[in-house]
Amino acid sequence: MKNGFFKSIALGFTGVLALSVVTSPAFCQNSAEPEFTKTVITRDFLSEGVAVGDMNKDGQLDIIAGYYWFEAPDWTRHEISPSKVFDPRKEYSNSFLNLGMDVNLDGWDDVVIIDYPGTPAYWFENPKTESNSWKKHIIADSVGISNESPAFVDVDGDGRLDILCGDYAKRQIIWLQAPTTPGTTAWKRFNISEENVAGTDRFSHGLGYGDINGDKIDDVVLVDGWFEGKADKKSGDWVFHPVLISEPAAHMQILDVNGDLDNDVISSSAHSLGIWWHEYINDSTFKTHLMSNITAQTHSTIMADLNGNGNLEMITGKRYLAHNGNDAGDDDTPYLVYFEFTPMFGPFFREHIIDNDSGAGLNIAVEDMNKDGKPDIVIANKNGVFLFQNQIK
Repeated sequence: MKNGFFKSIALGFTGVLALSVVTSPAFCQNSAEPEFTKTVITRDFLSEGVAVGDMNKDGQLDIIAGYYWFEAPDWTRHEISPSKVFDPRKEYSNSFLNLGMDVNLDGWDDVVIIDYPGTPAYWFENPKTESNSWKKHIIADSVGISNESPAFVDVDGDGRLDILCGDYAKRQIIWLQAPTTPGTTAWKRFNISEENVAGTDRFSHGLGYGDINGDKIDDVVLVDGWFEGKADKKSGDWVFHPVLISEPAAHMQILDVNGDLDNDVISSSAHSLGIWWHEYINDSTFKTHLMSNITAQTHSTIMADLNGNGNLEMITGKRYLAHNGNDAGDDDTPYLVYFEFTPMFGPFFREHIIDNDSGAGLNIAVEDMNKDGKPDIVIANKNGVFLFQNQIK
């Protein structure tokens, strides 16, 4: 796969991609280790998804956590639709992943909410005025979103984020195309697999999007194989290559870890202990290397250039009380960390701790919140909602 050390895709729901990669020309000249200023937006458990967007069109980026948005710069709480504060030791929320985007192309950012696995996803239409009853739209009728690591990625290359996920009813890997015509509210469904395939159970774990075989066409990666991408993304029935890549994982990132010009796969354990990189040997063989066992339940990952050196780092963190405190290590230290990659210099990565009292949820948002040219981090989980502003010089 001859496509450079850091050909990568940002997965996970970054309000900008689902977050995605945030850099600026001046920022890329830096290479120092970033420091972060932490702001506790709230300690309430509202959502395990998070996103950013300009909800009131005042030119400032706001924070979205489930059915609430927090208005910059003072983070005043507003309700999108009636909801509640959840008990982190007794309940799951009604918001697992979030995305902020202008869905219907009317110039106002809307909110996408992926609910409990196996249920439909929704988007809430911005009313353009103060309201707690935003109009609710089902993203795709009868599509229950399966796999706990759906991804907000631009599958068709039209510059707009789509949803890559599983269809629980038909057990297919699919992608849902965001509307492309102003005023349109419906998302279109396209399958990439046949029915009844792996990775589509209600609680399946592990999904990624990137070029595995070096043909410059992005593929879909699961823990037990990968679907070979096609130039025509809407054609369906992508060829599946069965190979055990990882144990159950979160968002799987694709990049050249060791600098051999072949893309590898990085995965993190959603509910057990471990973060790994899986070395590409050939299309049917991957060799697994342990990167970290700092914390269990690293249930989301995202790529961004945090230190300004032009390369991407991987951000992850503990999904605090992932199963309401019923798993071993559920309430251990809620670390938020990132991994810096050093191709050709073994062990090819360096681990950095950002914080020890936050963690991450089911997706992470990365965006330049204060418009200083540096990517900041936003997370939401059972520990609350937090903003980490990048202070690198």
